[in-house]
Amino acid sequence: MNRTTTLAEGQTLPTSSFGPVTQTDIVRFAGAGGDFNPLHHDADYAQRAGLPGVIAMGQMQAGILAAWLSDAVHIENVLAYSVRFASPLAIGEILELSGTVESVVDGAATLVLLASVGDRAVVHGKATVRTD
Repeated sequence: MNRTTTLAEGQTLPTSSFGPVTQTDIVRFAGAGGDFNPLHHDADYAQRAGLPGVIAMGQMQAGILAAWLSDAVHIENVLAYSVRFASPLAIGEILELSGTVESVVDGAATLVLLASVGDRAVVHGKATVRTD
């Protein structure tokens, strides 16, 4: 079934949040993706690298943002998705997910996406989605 989404320029998508992020969230993602960099599971190592502690891998935040987008506009309508990492996500933080329709042209909308912690951007995203 192909569900369409009606979007208008300037429209904001319903926001959502994920977290607080736990060490278990990070370890589960590491196991699924095979990213066993010690920054993601060894607090002493992360602190020696100049971080306050363990951080989540960027692809975890990108995946959370993509899942939220897919739920909001229906996965079959996502035509393109890209992200830029802005800052790390630490254990205990809550990731806030938001998006705005930048433009709608010829049945496709360009969305500006953001995963943030408070006023701090964690991931900037862009997506193109099919509209009706």
